[in-house]
Amino acid sequence: MNWLRKIISKRERLVVGLMSGTSMDGIDAALVRIRGSGEETEVRIEEFICREYSDTARRFLLSHDSLDTAAVSDLNFLLGREFADSVFDLLSKAGLRTTEVDLIGTHGQTVFHNPPSHGGVSSTLQLGEADIICEATGITTVGDFRTRDVAAGGEGAPLIPYLDRLLFGRIGRNIIAQNIGGISNCTLVTNNLGELLAFDTGPGNSLVDSVVRFASNGKSNFDKDAAIAKQGSVRKDILHKLMKNPYFDMKPPKSTGKELFGDRMARELFAFVEEGSVSLPDLLRTLVEFTVSSIVLAYDRFIRPRANIEEVVLSGGGARNPVMVSSLREKLSPTRLCLLDEYGIVVEAKEALGFALLSNETVCANRANMPEVTGAREATVLGKISIGKNVA
Repeated sequence: MNWLRKIISKRERLVVGLMSGTSMDGIDAALVRIRGSGEETEVRIEEFICREYSDTARRFLLSHDSLDTAAVSDLNFLLGREFADSVFDLLSKAGLRTTEVDLIGTHGQTVFHNPPSHGGVSSTLQLGEADIICEATGITTVGDFRTRDVAAGGEGAPLIPYLDRLLFGRIGRNIIAQNIGGISNCTLVTNNLGELLAFDTGPGNSLVDSVVRFASNGKSNFDKDAAIAKQGSVRKDILHKLMKNPYFDMKPPKSTGKELFGDRMARELFAFVEEGSVSLPDLLRTLVEFTVSSIVLAYDRFIRPRANIEEVVLSGGGARNPVMVSSLREKLSPTRLCLLDEYGIVVEAKEALGFALLSNETVCANRANMPEVTGAREATVLGKISIGKNVA
């Protein structure tokens, strides 16, 4: 175990966190300086980038539902190289060599997620082979974080509450850390850490992004600054039907993904635009409101009965959507709503930071899945380790 001692014996470690979310819009890469482990961990982001996928990788990803076994295998290795390239780009921006980095934590790209709450065989699959990243960079790499929690009977998500507790647990207020990525998830953090509650609230940006992609024939992947949605009005009849989704009635622990709020649903909704019964701006504005309404409903049903919400801190791509933020602020008033930027962390960087932190916990043999959040039978160490040339 000499390789392990080389990492954990350091007073502080430089760790790269890699994240590609449900929107599949690119790879977030954060260079994080980490001191300590467990509840005393200190983290600071040194650099951050978002690297777009290559055209080849994006084509594979957008068609992953129809890929055969050979193509899925190819995609796993192809994404590994994409993640490795994002490490090189990040370190180039930071002016560092790979030999100066101690660890990489990679979430990979989720292509299938069927947690226990959905029935059937519980499973989850993230692609972006950690061995490829490790071999290309020479840096010890931790990946495949979600599978151990699912193996222990958990949802495999959300895992970022471990970071949320570290960031907000000592502030002294009841705070909801609300991330709006492809899927939206929230974490309630209070002074009493036993009250920690976290779950996926429902759709984030995934439906809007998919509809924009359909409407532009793949030329655009999202509605930049909500330019199209700003021109539309909420179709209350469509919103009313969307809000009847059974997922919203399920009690936490629960998680979801594009299997429910993804291309299939987006295609059905975009058909209204194609047939002329709904305009594109109206549909996008309605889908933005769908995300906001599902978040507010989740708070009302599952959080407010437990705690008074004093502050909501937004992160993820949805925090850059002015229509989404404005509507959420209005519906939550007078509760304070702010962006994670106010806490010194770029809103897009939070989940990459989270997986840097989780990789640090893995090599320190700390249990980080938080069963009270995921529903697992027990706390367990997450992730699989590929030993790099930096320690071997």
